[in-house]
Amino acid sequence: MRYPGYSYVDQTISELSAQGAPTRIFMMVLSGIPYTVLMLAFGVGVWRAARGRHAGRIAGALLAAEAVWGFVGGIVFPMATREIIAAGQDTLRNQLHAWYGLGMPIFFLLSVGFGSRLLGTRFRYFSYGIILVTLVSGLVMSMQTGAMTANEPTPWMGLEERVTAYAPILWIAILATGLLRSGAVGERGATPTIWSTLRQMLAGDPRS
Repeated sequence: MRYPGYSYVDQTISELSAQGAPTRIFMMVLSGIPYTVLMLAFGVGVWRAARGRHAGRIAGALLAAEAVWGFVGGIVFPMATREIIAAGQDTLRNQLHAWYGLGMPIFFLLSVGFGSRLLGTRFRYFSYGIILVTLVSGLVMSMQTGAMTANEPTPWMGLEERVTAYAPILWIAILATGLLRSGAVGERGATPTIWSTLRQMLAGDPRS
């Protein structure tokens, strides 16, 4: 709504925070900062819930690293708008956005791979499915990169990238729910979380 002519279906997420886009500041302040803070907190939570398992701790560290990488990279290496790229007016900073952008899915896929061991066999297979969907949608999206840089129509490119971005987010939601239900978060002896405290209150535990 704040970017006249922008197509959710045909244009990428990065174009909303591109240098020269009318939504750049809006995206950095109301999306980038909250996402980074919450993902850092979630990474710490996964690390603690891993209970000494190396795979879980690595997954938590990678999730936190993805958040920092994405936020810092978005500031230092912003994408230029399609019009600027097609006109050859983009800078080296803009051109490096493509390389920085590869880091986020790599961090995510590694997180999913290591974190797949935290909740049993079915979750592991679900994680493998998320990895496959992310890779396939990313490959399909990459086929239109040339058209985007030439400022030509890119039908469905926006949806393809959003599948690549939202599939890992779905995995994160399932992981968070599974860890809470399994009791891995807020165990006795660990620092209480809001969820463990709420469960104690509902159970009538006087310690809450």
